[in-house]
Amino acid sequence: MKYAKRYIAVMLTINLLSLNARAARVESVPPAPSTAPNITENTPMLQPGKWDSFNKKRLEAMLAKARQAPPHTYYAVFDFDNTTAFLDIEEAALIYQLEHLLFSMSPEELREVILKDIPLTDFASAYNNKNGDPVNIIKVSEDIIESYRWLHDNYPDLTQQERLVEIRRTPHYQNFITKMRYLYAAIGGTFRHEVSYPWVTYLFKNMTPGQVADLTQKTIAWQRSTPVESVLWESPAALPGKAGVVSVTWHNGFRLVPEMQDLYQALQKAGVDVYVISASNLEVIKSIVTRPPYSVPETQVFAMRLLHTSDGKLTAGLDPDYPQTQGKGKTETIRKFIQNKYAGKGPLLVAGDSEGDQNMMSDFPDTEVVLIINRLRPADSVIGQLSKRAVEEYKQKDAKILLQGRNDNTGEFIAAQIHYPLGKKIGQKVK
Repeated sequence: MKYAKRYIAVMLTINLLSLNARAARVESVPPAPSTAPNITENTPMLQPGKWDSFNKKRLEAMLAKARQAPPHTYYAVFDFDNTTAFLDIEEAALIYQLEHLLFSMSPEELREVILKDIPLTDFASAYNNKNGDPVNIIKVSEDIIESYRWLHDNYPDLTQQERLVEIRRTPHYQNFITKMRYLYAAIGGTFRHEVSYPWVTYLFKNMTPGQVADLTQKTIAWQRSTPVESVLWESPAALPGKAGVVSVTWHNGFRLVPEMQDLYQALQKAGVDVYVISASNLEVIKSIVTRPPYSVPETQVFAMRLLHTSDGKLTAGLDPDYPQTQGKGKTETIRKFIQNKYAGKGPLLVAGDSEGDQNMMSDFPDTEVVLIINRLRPADSVIGQLSKRAVEEYKQKDAKILLQGRNDNTGEFIAAQIHYPLGKKIGQKVK
């Protein structure tokens, strides 16, 4: 028995030494060269959505490249209105603000705001009144203030939303909201963007950032329930005033675009820092893109930045330390506040839809991808030329310019480069 025990002990020792030797050999064998492709199952991939298939493939190749670099090596810049979203959130918020009379100004303050920096010349002929007579800021502002003052005198607390049903029956309510929306359209259609873009943000004067954020979220919820359609307002014949009877048309149906939400997330998962540069009000844009699913840090959001009072309320003045975030101002914003954080490199990706974005799309030679949401911009504009180039270079492996189609009848992307204007069943790629 003693010899048997010794035999067993010796055999156990030999087996243990053998196992250890095999383990050592396994650990010392170098790993076999990887045969996996660059895009692995862990690489951020875009959801199928309604992307043009080539655009999706090109964006995914860009994401795969970004993933190979350390986080925060690259950054992407997005416009918001008609790029990140369908339609313009500032315009949608203006309608909600008008319909609910969400203003924190006295009639005298409103007069000062709506006259601010607006030339006294007549508006473009497209904004003549119903009789064909020209209109200008003096004429229409008198009518607006007259109706606003009447509303203030008869309904001193405009925040009592339960009285809106009664207020909306009055001609002065219809006159006020119509001529205010008309004035926004006339300013934008007559004067330079440097005049028109800031103007609408001034209407938040005396509101807190929280009030603007609340108004924005209510606007999004309301617009989600409305059809995508064209809406016409005409001021009441009973109150022609100085400007006469005027009308204005705009589009309802603001939507957040799921494909863009997915792209924001995929970029961040790939280690790319995402920035938003918008010509809308800063508080409006922050209230959307700093929340999931976008989750953009507040310090990476740039838009029309109003000065604040000592108690935190918004004023009718832009912060002079920040460029106007439209046109050349978008490029200036990148160069002043962003580019130096990335060793002087331009954005990896720029996404936009209009002339207000064309500078940042074309001013950085090292930008790898420019994503244009197709809205059939004029052929003689920079973005029109970039769109044409996207059509010509379509499906080339390293194409820089991508043109993404959209159907304005549904507010959705389509899997092509084509744009369908509202009310049209036939679309086109470029003008």
